[in-house]
Formats: sequence, structure tokens, C-alpha cells
Amino acid sequence: MKKEIPNLFPDQDCFFCGVNNPIGLKLRFFLNEETKEVSTEYVGTRNFLGLGNVLHGGIQSGIIDEIMGWTTHFLTKQMGVAINLSLHFIKPVYLGKKIMVFCYIRSIENSKVQLEARIEYEEGDVCTRAEGIYHLLPDDKFNKLIFGL
Repeated sequence: MKKEIPNLFPDQDCFFCGVNNPIGLKLRFFLNEETKEVSTEYVGTRNFLGLGNVLHGGIQSGIIDEIMGWTTHFLTKQMGVAINLSLHFIKPVYLGKKIMVFCYIRSIENSKVQLEARIEYEEGDVCTRAEGIYHLLPDDKFNKLIFGL
């Protein structure tokens, strides 16, 4: 069963998940309770054109980073920051076509979370695969690093 993960970030201005960002993607995230896989979906627009009719690789990378961050935070109940992100672009992601993005935690060792993610079309064709490592931080260290608090 899939349930929506509430967006608890107070400012709601994030380019990827913030509902108040007028040029943002406004992504919503869901948890498959059986597989512990987090997902989102998106339809690329001409605002994020790469070359031809393809969603820019930087936007794909950002979506992957965002879902890995959400997966880390929601499933570990701790904030994490990316320390390694590797993407493999397999097929073009065409604008105007819905993509599904999935992420799960492969392992957790000490403060390191290893994740895998993929972007695919609704039909199941995988376009992009990714691996990432996130470093878990206690709230005080995260706030100091991110917000300078």
C-alpha cells in the first residue's frame, strides 16, 4: 500500500518539493509500506529542456538527490546530506511524458546510508539509475551546516 509522506519543511520554498516556489517542481513523495520504497512522479516541461525534447540531466540529478534525501529522512528519522551521487543515464527522459522515480535504502552502516534510485516511464522502461551515499547528521549539526545556526 502506498501512502503520501507529509512535507514537514516549514518554508515550502524548495525548488523540488516546495509548494510555495512558483517555478518549482512541487514534487510529492509516497512510501510503499510493503517494499519501503519511496516514489514520486513528474512530467517534464519546456522550462527544463536539455537538448531537443529531453529533460535536462541536471534536473534529473536534482530529482534523484531530492528523493534520496526524503528517503533517508523519512526512513531513518534523521537528516542526511549527500556525500556521493552517481547517475547512469540509460535512455532519454522526454518532456511531456510522465516519469516515475523510485528510491530505497540498500544499507545503513554507522552514519552512512547507501541508496539506490531509478527514473522510469510508467510502462517500466528504466531511463536513469543512481546510487548515492548520505551521511546522517544529528539535528544540531545539520542545522549548523545547512542554516548556519
